[in-house]
Amino acid sequence: MSDKLGFEELRLKYKDILSKAFSTNNIDLLDSFSKNTNEVDRKAAMDQAFRDKLLELLIENPDTLESYVSFCIESCRRHMVTPTMPVVLLGDIFDALTLNKCEKLFEYVEKGVNIWKEELFFVACKNNLLRMCNDLLRRLSRSQNTVFCGRILLFLAKFFPFSERSGLNIVSEFNLENVTEFGGDNSSTLKDALDEEMVVDEDNSKLTIDYSLYCRFWSLQDFFRNPNTCYNKIQWKTFVAHSGSVLAAFSSYKLEAVELQKSKLNRLKAVNSDVEMQESNKEQHYFAKFLTNQKLLELQLSDSNFRRCVLIQFLILFQYLTSAVKFKMEAQELKSVQVDWIKETTALIYRLLGETPPDGKKFAECVKCILHREEYWNSWKNDGCPEFQKPKAPVSVDSDEVKKTRKRRRPVGDIINEYRNQDKFYMGNNELTKLWNLCPDNLVACRTKERDFMPSLESYMLSEGGAGGARRTTSGGWGWRALRLLARRSPHFFVHTNNPIGRLPDYLDDMVKRVARDSAANAAAANANGDTNTNHNDKAVKQEAVEEDITEEQMEADLIKGADSNDIEQVPDSTEGGDNDEKTTRSRVTMISPAELDAVSAKLTEWKKLAVKLGYKPDEIQYFETENATDEARAKNMLQLWFDDDEDASVENLLYIMEGLKLVEACEALKNAK
Repeated sequence: MSDKLGFEELRLKYKDILSKAFSTNNIDLLDSFSKNTNEVDRKAAMDQAFRDKLLELLIENPDTLESYVSFCIESCRRHMVTPTMPVVLLGDIFDALTLNKCEKLFEYVEKGVNIWKEELFFVACKNNLLRMCNDLLRRLSRSQNTVFCGRILLFLAKFFPFSERSGLNIVSEFNLENVTEFGGDNSSTLKDALDEEMVVDEDNSKLTIDYSLYCRFWSLQDFFRNPNTCYNKIQWKTFVAHSGSVLAAFSSYKLEAVELQKSKLNRLKAVNSDVEMQESNKEQHYFAKFLTNQKLLELQLSDSNFRRCVLIQFLILFQYLTSAVKFKMEAQELKSVQVDWIKETTALIYRLLGETPPDGKKFAECVKCILHREEYWNSWKNDGCPEFQKPKAPVSVDSDEVKKTRKRRRPVGDIINEYRNQDKFYMGNNELTKLWNLCPDNLVACRTKERDFMPSLESYMLSEGGAGGARRTTSGGWGWRALRLLARRSPHFFVHTNNPIGRLPDYLDDMVKRVARDSAANAAAANANGDTNTNHNDKAVKQEAVEEDITEEQMEADLIKGADSNDIEQVPDSTEGGDNDEKTTRSRVTMISPAELDAVSAKLTEWKKLAVKLGYKPDEIQYFETENATDEARAKNMLQLWFDDDEDASVENLLYIMEGLKLVEACEALKNAK
């Protein structure tokens, strides 16, 4: 109890002397009075006295708050109070003031950033300053107090060093909580949203802003929010289709009409009102999040700021997809076809930015420069965000001393330890060390692509060989290699048959005949496909004017479902075409016919069980459910994609898998359809 009374008495005395010292701006008076007390008791009582005096100033004289905090900073430098006291006082002041007064007082905090960086305050105050700024940000509205929020974030960026871990997105996480909600009545077409007419394209066909374009436009925000979804094959196709629709709308809806209308208004204005209009044009209104009402879409397409915002989102997404990020998974890698599409679309976006007034070309060059500088930040983060340090000045050494000093030879043990720390080997010779460290692991060196000497199936099985015209199939070495090659690259090797294998040479002779038939069928199919494509292109040119009313939704559905039988049999998936140049085209014998596909889809009620067995993921199964109305259509869509994508897909393998899953009706339908 005596300790408490002693503390209270000391606090009251310190409060009185603090009032006198602050009113006369005489810090020496406070310093001389506090030297007669124990340091721990003195700082505790003095801290409380400062906070008590602050409450009086908030009520009686709030204009002296900045001077009071400066007085507390000087007291800290004389070790009269704890170093965290100025920031504690600032936190109490911000809690007691309104947001308008807080914004004015925050200028004092910004100007004192060098004070907070001093050795006395930085370590002790950095957590309190961060907490104080976060409390302010929680009180502010991102849409109403955007400038104040930006000032707070800029202050934190100036106060903390670049390598501060609390301010870095080390693992490249995305803000998945930033969900853009949209929706509305899909019956409205939004044709009369503007009084003025937009500029039409060269074909004089105005693009209608319907509900489909509205949904595609705002659904792109899900890809901008989480770019990793673009590595999913089905999601990538959706993204490409929606991006094409949006960029086509941007190309059709130019902003020249709006600029012409503004110029007419400027000519009609009187001379006295020109100055007021120029001042009003300088004001730029910024919204933290755009509205997603369907009736506003055509108005938003006429806004240059809105258009630039969306186009820059595309460029940021493309830069992430094509750049090397340390925390990307191994599967998150684009195919060559996807990279080519990104390059073409990036060129289109920069052209649209250059056509967007005002100062479109200048703005596009600025964006390109900023994104180029962003690559340096990305490489810095990949290196683990090392701390920035000023380079040390070179130490000047006299030339005479350099001549006298003789370079000592390092011990071999130190050199070996240095190489071992770098996971390398020292072989005693520079050339030998360099050669050995190209690949220290012998097993990894054996698995490199340069050591892959496996020939193609046709070139090995159909090549002429054998000394004296002897049969190749009777050679044990040739037969052993043929069996390994068949197990790797032939669908006939694992086909179930009721005929037992007799002698190995007879089996290999049969396999050689099958490979020869497949090779001939592939060549004939390739020639037929080329003729079909030529005829199809000629017809398409003639029918282009007739088929103008085909909607883009139908084109996308045909692309995904792959209803064309020629595409089902011959064309591989576009996202995988770049990696399978060396693989031979599969035979028509192994593909499924349209009649077989319709028959097995009608009986395949448990298509989800088959989808899991074929290797489809839950999100892909959900895609089949949402895109098709009936189970028959879902099963048909799934089987079409499987035959297009999987190189091992064949009617025999499908029949074998369904027999294992005990889908008896589907198996009987497939057998009868043959």
